[in-house]
Amino acid sequence: MPSAVKSPQTLYDKVFEDHIVEEKEDGTVLLYIDRHLVHEVTSPQAFEGLRNAGRKVRRPDCTLATVDHTSDTCQNIPTASRKNLTTTEKFIDEADSRTQCMTLEDNVKAFDLTYFGLDDKRQGIVHIIGPEQGFTLPGTTVVCGDSHTSTHGAFGALAFGIGTSEVEHVLATQTLITRRSKNMRVQVNGALAAGVSSKDIILHVIGIIGTAGGTGAVIEFCGSAIRELSMEARMSICNMSIEGGARAGMVAPDQITIDYLKGRPLAPKVDSPEWKKACNYWLGLRSDDGAKYDIEVNIDAKDIAPTVSWGTSPQDVVPITGVVPGPDDFEDEVKKQACERALKYMGLTAGTPMQEVQVDKVFIGSCTNARIEDLRAAARVVEGKKIASNIKRAMIVPGSGLVKRQAEAEGLNKIFSDAGFEWREAGCSMCLGMNPDILSPGERCASTSNRNFEGRQGAGGRTHLMSPVMAAAAAIVGNLADVRKLAPPTHASAKGSPKIELDAHVQDVDGDDELESIMDLPADSQSHPSSTNTAGATAGMPKFETLRGYAAPMDIANIDTDAIIPKQFLKTIKRSGLGSALFHAWRYEAGSNDENPDFVLNKEPWRQSKTLICTGPNFGCGSSREHAPWALLDFGIKCIIAPSFGDIFFNNTFKNGMLPIQITDTAALQRIAAEAKAGKEIEVDLVNQVVRDAEGSELAKFDVEQFRKHCLVNGLDDIGLTMSSVDKIETHEKKRTSVWPWLDGSGYLARHGKGPVKIEAKPVPKTNRGEVIGEPLEW
Repeated sequence: MPSAVKSPQTLYDKVFEDHIVEEKEDGTVLLYIDRHLVHEVTSPQAFEGLRNAGRKVRRPDCTLATVDHTSDTCQNIPTASRKNLTTTEKFIDEADSRTQCMTLEDNVKAFDLTYFGLDDKRQGIVHIIGPEQGFTLPGTTVVCGDSHTSTHGAFGALAFGIGTSEVEHVLATQTLITRRSKNMRVQVNGALAAGVSSKDIILHVIGIIGTAGGTGAVIEFCGSAIRELSMEARMSICNMSIEGGARAGMVAPDQITIDYLKGRPLAPKVDSPEWKKACNYWLGLRSDDGAKYDIEVNIDAKDIAPTVSWGTSPQDVVPITGVVPGPDDFEDEVKKQACERALKYMGLTAGTPMQEVQVDKVFIGSCTNARIEDLRAAARVVEGKKIASNIKRAMIVPGSGLVKRQAEAEGLNKIFSDAGFEWREAGCSMCLGMNPDILSPGERCASTSNRNFEGRQGAGGRTHLMSPVMAAAAAIVGNLADVRKLAPPTHASAKGSPKIELDAHVQDVDGDDELESIMDLPADSQSHPSSTNTAGATAGMPKFETLRGYAAPMDIANIDTDAIIPKQFLKTIKRSGLGSALFHAWRYEAGSNDENPDFVLNKEPWRQSKTLICTGPNFGCGSSREHAPWALLDFGIKCIIAPSFGDIFFNNTFKNGMLPIQITDTAALQRIAAEAKAGKEIEVDLVNQVVRDAEGSELAKFDVEQFRKHCLVNGLDDIGLTMSSVDKIETHEKKRTSVWPWLDGSGYLARHGKGPVKIEAKPVPKTNRGEVIGEPLEW
């Protein structure tokens, strides 16, 4: 019989299908992971788990570690000058940050991982160094313990953030347990107007779909406006797809993608057989004609203007020519309340022209906008000008050491310094405000970062999101400003613009001999299974069958992970002890440890709550940090009921033996909330999938994936379950080496090596209580 004709597939469908190790009848998929980026904030607990179970890292060649930290739990790494750097222990003053960074150094040595440390010129934000090194490649699966891993989707990769438990799972098995996402297409057609950049595109998109518009979906960005963008501009768009609630964002690879990858140290070598084979595969990674999408959004590029945020969510945006909206501008009651709350926090009055809003500080950086193209564009705006007298501080923070070197070679640092900007070392800096680069209460910042949540850049700080050229304009004018009035307008086109590839990391490698000198010898391509018995699942968590207790009611939409656990409590290498920090900004009066008597968890009987019932949508949106469920669990909360959840938070709760229940029936949700507000206990029966009141009457039924239910009810450990399928993982790895040999690194060298090849990173200095053994580093 003739074989069945294959249905048209989307880009996401193709990449996902190529990485399936095993698919269960219930839709649960074991997905192979090609590239794993690791940093100091979300990894220590994962490595601790490996040690406790006697497990090794399965594929060290697929793992790249750095200290940065990245976009959503950042700010451990000082961005001041490192010319006096000797050791991490001596360089980082803050004790908890120093412990996290030194713990990562210990872990990369113990598990033999590639590492870009503070003394390495390639160190930087993971979502910038991955692409610039060629570690990120089209058609790959890429994960990192950071929600903005979606950045790498600009290459046609399926890239998404994961929690710490999943970091441990990938380290041990090189796979993840997941399910298929919905397909969503955002088409932007037409020519961008002058002064409009990729940051304006994505802010405009999020303003249309909202922060939950892409929940459960992978967004493919396409259309003529997207195809015209450079790779760096595409990265900015995919970076913020997570702010639209999506699991990931993707752009189909094309010749612009291939041109960007040529000569990158970890991409296949251009004159190798693998390069041609890879290019042919990459150019075939596009959605088929007739492919079906669950959600489609069509945007005319001419409708996009330079865009800024006004509130405390990335969906709170208006054109720079607009005014601050008010509650009456929204029909939905939840949005009216969110607007009132945002205006109060931001210190804004409805109807105020955006261009009259004065700013105190300016930040150009982050994993969204700290690439060489971003710095070049901002420099064109400020060249020959001075920052306004009311600007207290204006900072330029390159995304990597190589971006910094390239910018200095072009004289951009001098342009910024002459204008009054601070020129900093590579890192995340003020994106989140965990190190001294923060806002004081009430200060207002024009920022190129990706989130404007309450307290994101410092307790009480007020953040306005915008593009690099708009932030530069704000620094010069002193208010939120329209860049089109200040500088010759440009936009991020890939055609007809100066070459935007970062030359520094290509110039570092001159010929085959030098390239080979920075490579390890071919590494062991075999897996490293646990020395413990993993023939079956292990009982790694307490069983969850029935939960009875008080439920704390919360009528707030978009409760983000920054609200659940503020960033100042992330500098821990343990999973425990975070309960006291849960909802810290809401539980305590500002600047003190005095309880806010109006907050629900400070009242009886809800101090003893085991469940949260939230009537607003999108609970747990924002970061991938697993600290949020850890804090809830440490407080005693094991179940959260809400109409919808942030995807990564939703996954993280299951990994910690917690149950998130999605109830979209408003009447059922209100019945549960009414019991909670009355101070009555409720019962969550997972076995029968029902919520009851204290008398046993049914309040609502709920759905839960059968695999996740099975794991919770039986207290099963994911890694143990996965290792029972190790034969299927090995089969996929053999196919991977045969079909996509460049993923093992054989295309890095002029000669064809056997097995995966790992680029050598500068070794971590051996220390004895902080004293360097050997010569100090030169800068």
